[in-house]
Amino acid sequence: MKKIGFATIGTNFIVDWFLAAAELCGEFELRAVYSRTLEKGRGFAGSREGVKVYDSLEALAADPDIDAVYIASPTSCHAGQAVMMLEAGKHVLCEKPAASNRKEWGQMLDAADKAGKVVLEAMRPLFSPGFLAIRDSLTELGTIRMASFSYCQYSSRYDKFKQGIIENAFRPEFSNGALMDIGIYCTASMVGLFGRPARVYGFSYGLEGSIDGMGTICAVYEEMLGTASYSKISDAESDGVIQGEKGTLTYDCVGSPANVRIKYRSGAETVIFQQPDDHDMMYEIRAFIRMIQGKEDPDEFHRTTGLTLELTDTVRAQNGIIFPADR
Repeated sequence: MKKIGFATIGTNFIVDWFLAAAELCGEFELRAVYSRTLEKGRGFAGSREGVKVYDSLEALAADPDIDAVYIASPTSCHAGQAVMMLEAGKHVLCEKPAASNRKEWGQMLDAADKAGKVVLEAMRPLFSPGFLAIRDSLTELGTIRMASFSYCQYSSRYDKFKQGIIENAFRPEFSNGALMDIGIYCTASMVGLFGRPARVYGFSYGLEGSIDGMGTICAVYEEMLGTASYSKISDAESDGVIQGEKGTLTYDCVGSPANVRIKYRSGAETVIFQQPDDHDMMYEIRAFIRMIQGKEDPDEFHRTTGLTLELTDTVRAQNGIIFPADR
């Protein structure tokens, strides 16, 4: 089995999770890591034998041993880094959100098309078997009337923010904030299941001198309403609820769907899916590898990414959330 040589851009905990999941994927081989400093890159590479360390993106792009790159840098860097790697002939798997806005995502798609390479957003829940079970079960609910998606997780960085220490998660210059960081799971799930809404109304709570800390979105569809609630300054159960005329589907964790159940109006209840997985990022990696091999078409996921960024662009415009990348 031919291994696909990967490099990673970024040295945060997300990359650690990614590599732990990648170990379960037989065609994956880590060949290089990039960090802004060689010292940090070497520390991250650790004892991984034969892994190269780069502090130059140009040198990484020129490495013929690298087939694909996983990008987990700040969101504001995604488009530029992805386009560079695609133009150098590398496939790109880019951490969510794939770009700061819909325009940047279009630039990434154009670069992938010209290079004949795959670009894919690593939107973890959309690739999970739990999400597929949800999508396949929607017809059981009859006419769907309401769908709500919640992801509220108090950030340890917010404690520092209150002390006057503003880290990247709360800096608009990095295209961050609650909507783009964790609200994106809610919006991608809604769009992935129900497509483009007819109208969108978003409400955000902004942190003084910073970016949005929490928000709520109402999406109007032809026969239903969708809502997304998200917060980095408070905690709540992260879940999804889809209400139909015949029954209601519920599931745990919008970011990693599990414990999917339907309770019918008759009182009967069915367990649709129940399989918590500590390494669920492996599903996006496996899908990406299949796309590289020509065994799966990325178009469906491209559409969802584009529609999701259209939605977040709209909500940000409604609430005056402007990134340098928008200009």
